[in-house]
Amino acid sequence: MSEGTVDLTVRGGVASVVFNRPQARNAMTWAMYGQLGQVCNQLQADASVRVVMFRGAGGEAFVAGTDIGQFAAFASGDDGVAYEKQIDQCIGQLESLPMPTVAVIEGWAIGGGLAIATACDFRLATPASRFGVPIARTLGNCLSVANLARLCAAFGVPRVKRMLLLAQTLAADEALDCGFLLQVSAAGEIDAAAMDLCEQLGALAPVTQSVTKEGLRRLASHHLPVDEDLIRRCYGSADFREGVAAFMAKRKPAWGKT
Repeated sequence: MSEGTVDLTVRGGVASVVFNRPQARNAMTWAMYGQLGQVCNQLQADASVRVVMFRGAGGEAFVAGTDIGQFAAFASGDDGVAYEKQIDQCIGQLESLPMPTVAVIEGWAIGGGLAIATACDFRLATPASRFGVPIARTLGNCLSVANLARLCAAFGVPRVKRMLLLAQTLAADEALDCGFLLQVSAAGEIDAAAMDLCEQLGALAPVTQSVTKEGLRRLASHHLPVDEDLIRRCYGSADFREGVAAFMAKRKPAWGKT
């Protein structure tokens, strides 16, 4: 399994962060999550960066979730708790960046990829882009309460229930209609649209942007309920073990029968 990389370049006050594992639709490995955290720490300390743009390599996906094969080593619900804490920390670092952030989405933004995109301030996508968290169909795990709160704020509770309870994916036009996306652009035009947005953001008052971002983050995260009992129950379940085994065997899971 290729570990993949999270690559950072900075030019003219605009940082570009690329999730680079196109052969696996940029599915995140543990190493990539670690690199994303390091990139966020580097950006946090770089006052020359005015805007950060996140995107996936290859044109087929932003990030197609976390690589499921890595879950084969999980032995108990405590492993799930540790994993969700790691993801929350990484997503929190991205969300806490002081400068505006833009997700440029081509293709799939699924699971952890959707969480990363939701933590950004603005999102652009192509008409073929799709959004969802189909874990009730694929893996049998769950999201942290912090990520549930982000999704509910961005999509609204009814759509989040469709994505999680019905395992539906949403098309770009619906994501635009509900305000999750700022703009939908043709595949050949999204680069120009992203740079135009970055130029607009980079021309505005950075302290106002930073303080506003932090105020909104504090409002959204204030008094989030505990969730370790829920995560432990899900990752410790027979359904989760079956989901991982079915993925590794390339078969359909048999929920509730193991």
